[in-house]
Amino acid sequence: MSTPDSLAHSDVAYQFHSYTNAQRLREEGPCIMARGDGIHVYDTEGKQYIEGMAGLWSVALGFSEPRLAKVAFEQMQNLPFYHTFSQRSNVPSIELAEKLIGLTGGRMAQAFFTNSGSEANDTIVKMVWYYNNALGRPLKKKIIARERAYHGVTVASASLTGLVGNHRSFDLPLPQVLHARCPHWYREGQPGETEAAFGDRLAAELEALILREGPETVAAFIGEPIMGAGGVIVPPEAYWPKMQAVCRKYDVLVIADEVITGFGRTGHMFASDLFGIEPDFMTLSKQLTSSYQPLAAVLMNERVASVLVRHSGELGTFGHGYTASGHPVAAAVALENIRIIEERGLVDHAAAVGAVLQRRLRALSDHPLVGEVRGVGLIAAVELVADKVTRQSFDPVGKVGGMLLRRAQAHGLILRSIQDSLAFCPPLIITEAQIHEVVDRFEQSLEETARAL
Repeated sequence: MSTPDSLAHSDVAYQFHSYTNAQRLREEGPCIMARGDGIHVYDTEGKQYIEGMAGLWSVALGFSEPRLAKVAFEQMQNLPFYHTFSQRSNVPSIELAEKLIGLTGGRMAQAFFTNSGSEANDTIVKMVWYYNNALGRPLKKKIIARERAYHGVTVASASLTGLVGNHRSFDLPLPQVLHARCPHWYREGQPGETEAAFGDRLAAELEALILREGPETVAAFIGEPIMGAGGVIVPPEAYWPKMQAVCRKYDVLVIADEVITGFGRTGHMFASDLFGIEPDFMTLSKQLTSSYQPLAAVLMNERVASVLVRHSGELGTFGHGYTASGHPVAAAVALENIRIIEERGLVDHAAAVGAVLQRRLRALSDHPLVGEVRGVGLIAAVELVADKVTRQSFDPVGKVGGMLLRRAQAHGLILRSIQDSLAFCPPLIITEAQIHEVVDRFEQSLEETARAL
């Protein structure tokens, strides 16, 4: 029987980790989770943690939902696998596609399934290029993303991502990808500039970038309604309508990456509804299955879908897909996951308990280490600063955030440190009492960090 020590040894010896300093891992070892129950996870030593990040922004229903396990088992018994290549399909993927299109109120027309958000955004890049080739616009291929964005880690999606750590030593980004300014008024706003004026400036900068590159070469603009891995950046009011207006002016497709924000995270089924986004493409994953199964979806509107359908007829095929596209087990789990979200009113619940989370965290704004508190619904961040007046960051950036992260973990609270911003994204099932427990543990960790500096 494996022991915690033997598991840690085997992990370091045989497994290479994502987003990890591999050298530090070899020196310090991993934290290995063995069991989940509701919003809690337990490590191999038996210690309990509140999973304040829902795993990776994703476990909407917590870590022990029996209905998802049951439906996966039943689908495994009935049809464990079938593909969607060559005019074949399966019942769960058909039903899920119909359900997702229905959830958008008909704004989207068709769904294409992948295994991850990275693959979904990679697929969208190819679809955008395919679309413009079909329309006889071979030069219209550039895609504008944003600094500090996160859209995945495949070659194309990592190029869309605007984080330096995803580019260094990977020879990225690809030359067809451009990056506009991050919509973070706290860090990017000019002295005396209002948030509204900041939004106007970003729209003007987007238009200038399109004109500089040539509108005939710019195909699409991609953005997360709220930027997650870049630090939970909430854009200024009216930012999205202004950016979207620029895109429409120059026939630039709009891509809403809802991998983190979809399925109730902001207190709305989709954050596009909250921010007034009318996308040509939507990317969905994570809370789509509560991450019980790997699954993502590309949704496209009729404008795009009709062109793709016609061009595939002209070429004889749409030469793209994955073995597990529309996997029946994953699709069945997604359908049940969405049923539970709807039956339990978890979108409205996220709005209600999210308001408590936002209020409690904003009450920390006067703390000497806290520069900004930001968020919507059940996603938030607290940014730490060395000087509240000048907004000066700590040197080196990330050191103090890492200190606070480790103290929170010692108190049984798992968060995520993004430079010196501490991110919160608990499961949608979290109760108001548990929200208070999360913030109480965070506040204790914050005070301990302040005393240690």
